Amino acid sequence: MASIEFAGVTKLFDKHAVIKNLGLKIEDGKFTVLVGPSGCGKTTLLRMIAGIDPQTSGSVLIDGKDVTRIAPGQRGVAMVFQNYALYPTMSVRENIEFGLKNNKVGKEERTQLVESISATVGLKDYLDRKPSTLSGGQRQRVALARAMVKKPSVFLMDEPLSNLDAKLRAQMRIELIELHKKLGTTFVYVTHDQVEAMSMADTIVLMNQGLIQQEAPPDIIYRQPNNLFAAQFIGVPPMNVGDLGVEGVKFGFRPESAVLSGDPVLSGYPASLESLESPDNQEKHHYSVRGVIATREMLGSETLYQVRAGSHSFMIKCTEDLYFVDQEVRLGVSADKMYFFGADEKRIDKDDVRFQDYLQVLRGQQHG
Repeated sequence: MASIEFAGVTKLFDKHAVIKNLGLKIEDGKFTVLVGPSGCGKTTLLRMIAGIDPQTSGSVLIDGKDVTRIAPGQRGVAMVFQNYALYPTMSVRENIEFGLKNNKVGKEERTQLVESISATVGLKDYLDRKPSTLSGGQRQRVALARAMVKKPSVFLMDEPLSNLDAKLRAQMRIELIELHKKLGTTFVYVTHDQVEAMSMADTIVLMNQGLIQQEAPPDIIYRQPNNLFAAQFIGVPPMNVGDLGVEGVKFGFRPESAVLSGDPVLSGYPASLESLESPDNQEKHHYSVRGVIATREMLGSETLYQVRAGSHSFMIKCTEDLYFVDQEVRLGVSADKMYFFGADEKRIDKDDVRFQDYLQVLRGQQHG
């Protein structure tokens, strides 16, 4: 196992800074996910750890040792690529032991390692088959096994599940989580898919334009986003955001935090526009506006509604499928579910005196 540290790292491509004076510590033995939009610099960080594409300035340290001048093969890391990079003419066994042969590992030890690790990743019955006869998930396991036989202190994974279908991606996410627990090794995983990041990571490093926007466990980054970018990147659907209309401030709330009320499609539900407009509900729902259902997406256990309210359009996530397109509804959000972001796009803490002031401004803006 090993920790990884970036100390004042900058990476230039054609004199353009892709990574800018970055400082980051990746903890030993943790499953750390680097996430962000395409071009944010996350894969560049991975390649710098591997030594494939060295930094322009600054230092990369593995387990406290500066590896800037150490060759990729001597760094104790193994990388799993998006396209698996398997040799099509070799069997699964030959693919897994290829690196061991190059390192002059004896046949008996090679056989023992291949048998042990293939059993760990569920490939023991496929060792004599060619990659072309395997499913996408099985080929991914071959790539993992080939990395594992090196017994690396760090696993680097560059969008390894992006070529799999949705069902297989979900299954492989679980398998990777279990594999990490079993090995206890440092995992650094790159993805643009924030669902992967939320479901797999011990720590998420959220990046944008070569800068770290937030570094935190998934629950913290979701409930306490540092800034507007983090609030809108993490979460499906993303946080609803609107202009407060004062001092460049924006307000926001999560889609599941809002309550809809109207004449429901199904009978037996007491909700109505009038009930939400009662004094009790007005007190409970600090932000309350009339709107119209613009779209409805029934997803099984939940339904997503797009509600148009004045100049704003909000996505609302409900556990019950009660409303229909073009129906008039009222949307309510309690004060403790609201967020505010300053003109600098940083989140304003709830203990900040401005927070209560902005709540009052927002309450004065509700309409309908």
